Amino acid sequence: MSTYAIGDIQGCYDELQRLLEHIDFDRARDTLWFVGDLVNRGPLSTQVLRFVRSLGDAAVTVLGNHDLHLLALAAGAAGTRPAGTLAPVLAAPDRDELLDWLRRRPLMHHDPALDFVMVHAGIAPAWDTAEAAACAREVEAVLQGNDPDAFFHHMYGDEPVRWHEGMAGAERRRYIVNAFTRMRYVRTADASLAHKPVTAPGEQEPGLVPWFQAPGRRSRGQRIVFGHWSTLQRIVWPEEQVWGIDTGAVWGRTLTALRLDDVALFSVSSPEYRQHR
Repeated sequence: MSTYAIGDIQGCYDELQRLLEHIDFDRARDTLWFVGDLVNRGPLSTQVLRFVRSLGDAAVTVLGNHDLHLLALAAGAAGTRPAGTLAPVLAAPDRDELLDWLRRRPLMHHDPALDFVMVHAGIAPAWDTAEAAACAREVEAVLQGNDPDAFFHHMYGDEPVRWHEGMAGAERRRYIVNAFTRMRYVRTADASLAHKPVTAPGEQEPGLVPWFQAPGRRSRGQRIVFGHWSTLQRIVWPEEQVWGIDTGAVWGRTLTALRLDDVALFSVSSPEYRQHR
């Protein structure tokens, strides 16, 4: 009986199946954690959603920015952003069931027994594990409520970039979503979110550090597995106790699984489905 965390799939269904064969996954015995971004850019987002949903209790999935974008498109809240590779999901006969299942996924998952937290992008430096979980529940309550579409009309945007407890309403929820699903770098001066660049550490401008290296990060000491950052060029940062397992499947690199029981890594190669823009 093992628990595996799987990196960003982004519609790479065939690679997911090869990875599960590689790790000898058995849904009656093992559990899969998905770090988000099940969909978009790759060719088979609908099949990925159907498969992960079919796993039932054998799978735990957190929401990524591309998953939220799909839900926003369905709600008519994505402005002029094209559906692109998400169009087949929106046209699928079981679209409503898939989207309803997706919006009920959490932003954060914590398993004290395994001593691991899973998020898509990261945990804001100002939050400890308990505060992060409480913030995740705030947004989850709206997403899983009776009127989730209203949330998506205020979701997009880079502001605010700095956390403070006085934030309320749409601004507070936007910061929470951005921290959990979009964050890479923060500013050393005040831990504010820096939404660009997306390059590997060492290539950023002065004054920026990866979120997990922020001075005074309050979740330090908690083991965290995350995705979102395919250019990290490293998976494990042992001094920070974080594992970044988006290894760029959709960009022609690999799809990776981390066995949480002993932090062993497994991967399969992938063709490139879309050029970087």
